Amino acid sequence: MTEPVHNLFDRTADTYDRARRRLIPCFDELYRAAVDALPFEHDDAIEVLDLGAGTGLLSAFVAFSFPRARITMVDAAQQMLVRARERFALGGDRFRFEVADYSVGRITSRYHAILSALSLNHLPDEKKRMLFEQSYAGLSHGGIFVNADRVLGETPELEARLHKSWMRRTRELGVGERDLRQALERMEFDSAATVSDQLEWLRACGFREIGLQYRNLIFAVYSGMK
Repeated sequence: MTEPVHNLFDRTADTYDRARRRLIPCFDELYRAAVDALPFEHDDAIEVLDLGAGTGLLSAFVAFSFPRARITMVDAAQQMLVRARERFALGGDRFRFEVADYSVGRITSRYHAILSALSLNHLPDEKKRMLFEQSYAGLSHGGIFVNADRVLGETPELEARLHKSWMRRTRELGVGERDLRQALERMEFDSAATVSDQLEWLRACGFREIGLQYRNLIFAVYSGMK
């Protein structure tokens, strides 16, 4: 992720959560699908890595569903993680926070699940593929990689229709123009890819049981097992 993106997310950290359910019309379904993809029991003591964790929205869903999970949240935008620390202030050592650019360096620990939400779309395709390789290496046997993200339509024409439908739906839900403008500004840095390309990249890394868990407008959840 480039430095301007870090700065942009830091500047909008205070208001980032405010309009999530209007900017992401399928918010609850999207995050629920990501959590439902995890092949673990409720009481399993799992180690989870949340890449591009932001204010901790995805980690909050995981923490609720898996109360014994230990979650490491990584994000390059320091102010976003400040909000995450506030969110989990009473959680103790279940939650760890690391200010870092996950698109460089390596995943040095082992995890049962490596997750991301609305973050990998900022990476160019080459770095997405590198991140998939690193995630595969960072997973324990039987572990899972799950990404809930903005994705491209399979053709330019479909992408244009999906984007138009998304804009219409956000306005129907009453999103403020300032919040929409900030979202569109962040999206200028996006490098989204099609679902089919990303599933193929996972397959090339050695992932198995690869599949699309959920799709709605410009959003999708997909996963792969090690």
